[in-house]
Amino acid sequence: MGKSSTLQLQKSMVGVRLSKLISFLKTFKPWKNPKFWSRLGIILLVLIILTTGGITIYISSLDISKLQTPLAQPSYLYDQKGNRISQLSSSRIEPVSEQQIPLIMKNAIIAVEDRRYYEHKGVDLRSISRALYRDLISGDFSEGGSTITQQLAKNLFLASDKTLARKLKEAAYALKIEAVLDKNEILVAYLNQIYFGEGRWGLQNATQLYFGKKTEELTLEESALLAGLLKAPSIYSPLSNKQKSLERRNLVLTLMKDQNYITSADYDLAIAQPIVLKNGSLRNLAGQYAPYVDYVVEEAIDRIGFTEEQILNGGLQIYTQMDPAVQKAAEDVYKDNSFFPTGQADQIVQSGVVILDHSTGGIKGLVGYRGERVYRGLNHATSTQLERQPGSSLKPLSVYGPALEKGYTPDSKVNDHPINIDGYAPKNYDNQYRGYITMQEAVRHSWNIPAVWLLNEIGIDSGVDFAKRSGIPLEKEDHALSLALGGLSKGVTPLQMAQAYGVFANLGVMNKAYAINKITTKEGTVLFQAQPEAVQVTTPSVAYMMTLMLQDVVTNGTGKNANLDRPTAGKTGSVELPHTQEFSGISKGVKDVWFVGYTPELTAAVWMGYDNTDRNHYLATSGGSEPAVVFREILSRALKSAPVVPFEIPQEYIEQNRLSNKLYKWFQDNFNQKGR
Repeated sequence: MGKSSTLQLQKSMVGVRLSKLISFLKTFKPWKNPKFWSRLGIILLVLIILTTGGITIYISSLDISKLQTPLAQPSYLYDQKGNRISQLSSSRIEPVSEQQIPLIMKNAIIAVEDRRYYEHKGVDLRSISRALYRDLISGDFSEGGSTITQQLAKNLFLASDKTLARKLKEAAYALKIEAVLDKNEILVAYLNQIYFGEGRWGLQNATQLYFGKKTEELTLEESALLAGLLKAPSIYSPLSNKQKSLERRNLVLTLMKDQNYITSADYDLAIAQPIVLKNGSLRNLAGQYAPYVDYVVEEAIDRIGFTEEQILNGGLQIYTQMDPAVQKAAEDVYKDNSFFPTGQADQIVQSGVVILDHSTGGIKGLVGYRGERVYRGLNHATSTQLERQPGSSLKPLSVYGPALEKGYTPDSKVNDHPINIDGYAPKNYDNQYRGYITMQEAVRHSWNIPAVWLLNEIGIDSGVDFAKRSGIPLEKEDHALSLALGGLSKGVTPLQMAQAYGVFANLGVMNKAYAINKITTKEGTVLFQAQPEAVQVTTPSVAYMMTLMLQDVVTNGTGKNANLDRPTAGKTGSVELPHTQEFSGISKGVKDVWFVGYTPELTAAVWMGYDNTDRNHYLATSGGSEPAVVFREILSRALKSAPVVPFEIPQEYIEQNRLSNKLYKWFQDNFNQKGR
């Protein structure tokens, strides 16, 4: 048989088989066989079980723990009188509880956003079917139909793309949420997370912005306005389009009436009301008094032991010693460049100031930087990482205070001749010598030689002891005659210097400086209570004699720029550039300048200098003249409404002087009698 014959036979056989198959299909009618339906039913049931099981497993696997985690609660700071002054938070939301949300607000949201909210289980099949049909027709999946639960799921867990896959995921998340949370919990979570326009998330923030009140104080018409915003916050914002906002609000009121949430009388009364917004939005406390707040955070973490997470998200109520008048005065002065040396283009002259109430230790005001704020950035007022040598501002603590304790008086004679003690040969800043002068004169003009000579006379250990008692940290290397001139190995902060000078202002008692009085929970449970620490550093008489000398410094000496129209005492300080090759040839230049002083009410320390001192960045100011100006400006503003009072004269000093006067009179009388 040939090849072509074989091929024809094969085609013929295929044709026969195909004809038989067609004949069979024409006569095959499986639906007439009872077994067909039972088998088909089993197959469909298996498919349904598998599909349902798969969906159930998928929904069960969804993670909605974020919903069950408590929302971050902002912490608030209060001033010395208990007024709320600032807010700390890492969240854009200030949450409210179910009890804080009025029923009319809940009903307004349900009426306009999800009228069958209490009937469905997270997905409203009626609404979603209608919306899905319209989506399929249009092809862009832009229709709504989402329930409140679905909107919550979308906001928390899904991207905002408009795809069928996203909508199916949204429905799955909604079913999971409804299985875990009850309706009230879902509604509260929704109201805390939803966007209300104008950069405000959450019902509480929106209520504060538009009406300047608490959520629990919302009226019917205000609730309807807020509910109406959600569809298109930018379009219906009462701040930008009051007419559209009014129309939308009235639509919500109509829906509430139609769904029997309000009576016709309620409706008539509410719809007649105009939109009444607060005159200007509620003052946003976030960022208020930032320099002081930064230190409060620092103190709460480093000294008390709270974490930053607790402070920013724990709903803490932090009560402080801040006086808004003092803090504002300090911040205003630090914003005015005219009070500071002109810096370089690449680096400004930095500064820090601390103002405290020496009678309590409470920090009333504080600014730790100039220029742009960086949250918890470098704090030149308090950070021990930025310690600077205090120069002559340390002399009252390292020399003259301990000398007074050893019986010296302001009238005692001190040496201003050239000296060389074991190779240490200090010079006065004017390279002049005046022989023997009074201690008062030495302090007034801040001569260096008398200070070093006197420290050598009373003993270095006496100076070290007094400084340490006053809270000045010293190293082993500081146990030297250079201590007389404030030449420390590490240095001090303005906070430490203000606290130490408080010894003189407070008649010998140092109150440890602090900012935080107490910290409580939102409910009022006390978590921390400050325990003021007072240390008797020296006698009232010694402290008062130092005040008399430091008053003279401000009236007649180097501190004239600090002179206020009230009793003022203080001391300047400056630190020369290091004697290194880098600074060779620079005849007049300093690294750091200070003024530390006090009035009967407040003690303050001001430091100025560059963060990085080099040949192109140093100060050419005279002594502590510019810090003294800053001191004067801040305290004159802070105390402008305070009555002028003198420094208190201790009874001890009065008695000592009375005895001295009697002895003087006795010697005078005795001498006169002998003379006769």
